[in-house]
Amino acid sequence: MVVVTTIRREVLTLPAADLGPDNPLPALRPLDEMHHIDDRDKADLPRDMARQIGYAPLTSLLPVRVRDCYGRDRVPRPLDTLVIENDRLRATVLPGLGGRIVSLLHKPTRRELLYRNPVLQPANFALNGAWYSGGIEWNIGATGHTTLSCAPLHAARVPGPDGTDMLRLWEWERLRDLPFQVDLWLPDGSDFLYVGVRVRNPHERPVPAYWWSNIAVPEECRVLAPASEAYHFGYERRLRRVPVPAYDGADRTYPLGSPYAADYFYDVPARRRPWIATLDENGHGLVQTSTDGLRGRKLFVWGHLPGGRRWQQWLTEPGTGGYCEIQAGLARTQLEHVRLEEHSEVTWLEAYGPLDADPEGGWDAVVGRAEARLEAVLPAADVDAAHSAWLPHADTEPTETLAAGSGWGALEVLRGGFELPGTPFPEATLGAQQEPWLALLRTGALPGPSGERPPGESLVAPHWRDMLETAPARPHTEYHLGVAQWHAGDRAQAVRSWERALPLAVPRWPLLRCLAVADREGGHAERAAERYAEAFDDLCREPHGDGPEWAAVTAALGREAIEALLAAGRTEAARAVWERLLPEMRERGRFRLIEAALLLAEGRTSEARAVFDAGFEVADLREGDEVIGRLWARLTDEPLPERYDFRMRPS
Repeated sequence: MVVVTTIRREVLTLPAADLGPDNPLPALRPLDEMHHIDDRDKADLPRDMARQIGYAPLTSLLPVRVRDCYGRDRVPRPLDTLVIENDRLRATVLPGLGGRIVSLLHKPTRRELLYRNPVLQPANFALNGAWYSGGIEWNIGATGHTTLSCAPLHAARVPGPDGTDMLRLWEWERLRDLPFQVDLWLPDGSDFLYVGVRVRNPHERPVPAYWWSNIAVPEECRVLAPASEAYHFGYERRLRRVPVPAYDGADRTYPLGSPYAADYFYDVPARRRPWIATLDENGHGLVQTSTDGLRGRKLFVWGHLPGGRRWQQWLTEPGTGGYCEIQAGLARTQLEHVRLEEHSEVTWLEAYGPLDADPEGGWDAVVGRAEARLEAVLPAADVDAAHSAWLPHADTEPTETLAAGSGWGALEVLRGGFELPGTPFPEATLGAQQEPWLALLRTGALPGPSGERPPGESLVAPHWRDMLETAPARPHTEYHLGVAQWHAGDRAQAVRSWERALPLAVPRWPLLRCLAVADREGGHAERAAERYAEAFDDLCREPHGDGPEWAAVTAALGREAIEALLAAGRTEAARAVWERLLPEMRERGRFRLIEAALLLAEGRTSEARAVFDAGFEVADLREGDEVIGRLWARLTDEPLPERYDFRMRPS
C-alpha cells in the first residue's frame, strides 16, 4: 500500500493584532472566570457531579502570567502552520498559537468543516486573557479556555499506526504541572482525522485533571447529540437540567434559538456512543466522536440578542458569519475536574470528519438517522481499534522536530528526573525565563535581577517553594517566596516575606504592589490605595528602560493603582497617577474607560459622557464583564449604545 499522508510546513498570512508582551505583574488575583454556580444548585445534582464540581477548582493563575497587552489594530502577519493531509482531508495547525486546528477541509466536496476565522483577534476569554475564536482548540488545566491558547507548543513528526506519520503536539501545562500530548494522523483514504490524546501525571500525588476539545462551527446549523436532557448553564451562573431539544418554547438545538449566551452540557447515557454533530439546512456538517474516555458533550451558543451579536462581531471582521461551539470533555460539565492518580495517565481517541444526514424532523428520529449514518461511515468498533493501534505509538520518539514550545517542561523534567517517552523536553529549550530557576535548582541560590527588565516569573509549586525557603534570604528571593506562599493560601506568611524584604529592596515597587494587593484582598482599601500610590511613584522614579516590558509594567500598575485609589475615594491621587501615564497609553480603550470613571468621580459628568460619545474599544474586555454598562448607567438613563452592549445575561 502506498501511504500518501503528508506533513509539511506552510505559512498562513492573516490580518492579526499584535499579542504584545505578557503582563509582568504576578497574577495574585485570578481573572473572573464565569463558570461558577450558586450553591443552591448543587443540592439537586448527581452526587458524582457535585463532588467533581467541588474538587480542586482553580483559585490562582500562578505561575502563569496574564496576557492583556494585545490591541485591536490588525495588519497582515505571517503565521507558521503545519499541514497534515491525505487524499480526503487537509488539516491546518498553528503550533505557535496553542496547536489550534484552524482549518479542516474535506477535499472531495471542497467543504470547510470548521468555522474558519478570517482574522486573528485576541480577546479576553482564556484563563489568562488572550484567546481567539475559530477552529479546534485543546483546553487543559482548569475550567475555561487554556492558558496555552496563544502560546507555542512543541511539534514533531512521529511514526504512527500503519506506517503513517503522525503530527505530535505536546507541552507542560503549568497550572496543574501535567505534561500532555495530542497526536494527529490521517489514515490513507480516511475521511476522518484521528486525534490521540494523553495526559500524564508523573508526580507522587493525585492531581486534578481537566480537558475539553472545543470545535467552532458555523452557527447556521442544527446540533445533534445522543441525549434527551442537558444541563443548562447561563451567565446568571445557574446550572439546571432542561429537556432536549426544546424548552421555554424554543428548539435550543438551533444555536440562534437561544436569546443569550449559554452552555448546554448534554447528558449522554452511559450505554450510548459518545458523539456530537452539526448539520446545515442541506444536511451537511461535521461529526466528532471518541472512545468512551471522553464522554462529555456540549453546545455553546452566543444567542440572538444584541450582546451575543456584539461579541461575534468583536472576535472577527465585518461581514463574517457567526459561529457556535460543539465540545467534548472528560466530565459531564466544564465545572468539574477529575482526579488523576499519582504516576498514572489517561488516554482517549477522537475522530473528526464530514457527516451527511437529514437534520429535520422529530428529535429521536433525527438523532437516530445521524447515529446510524455515523456507524456506517465510522463504526464505533473502528474508533476503539484505532485507539488500541495508537497506544503503542504514544511513546514513540519524534523523528523530526517541527516547532518548539516553552522551556518550562525541560526545567521540570530536570528537577523531577521524569521519564516521559514520546514527549521530550530537551535542555536546549531552556531560555532566559528559566535561567534563574535552573541556578536555584543547581546552586540553592536564586540569582538577583539585572534591573534591565522587570522581575521574572515566579514558580509556586511546593518543590520550588521549598527551595526558596532554604535559599539565602535576599529581597528578590523573598519576593518570589511570598508569591509562592500566596499561591499556597498562606497569605499572612506571604505578607511577612514581602515586608521583610522591603527595607533592603531596590526597586521597591514589586513588593509594594504585592502588599497593596494583599491589603485590597483583605478589605483594607485605604492602606491598599496608599501602597499602590507609593508603588507607582517608585516605578516612575527608578531609572529603567523604555521597551515594551516596561510599558506593560507601567500600564498594569497604573491601572491597578487608579482603580484602588478611586475605590478608596482618593480622586486627586488617582488623577496624579493618570497624568504620569504616557499620552499614547492614555489613548488605549481600557484607559479611556478608566478616564471616564475618573471624570465621573471628579463630578465632571458631561466630560465622562463625552468619552463615551467619542468612542473607545476596550481590547481586553473580559468575557461577561459588565463594567461598561454599569458605568454608562451611572451617567445616564438612556439605553446602552449597541457598540458597548456586551451583555451575556438578562438585566
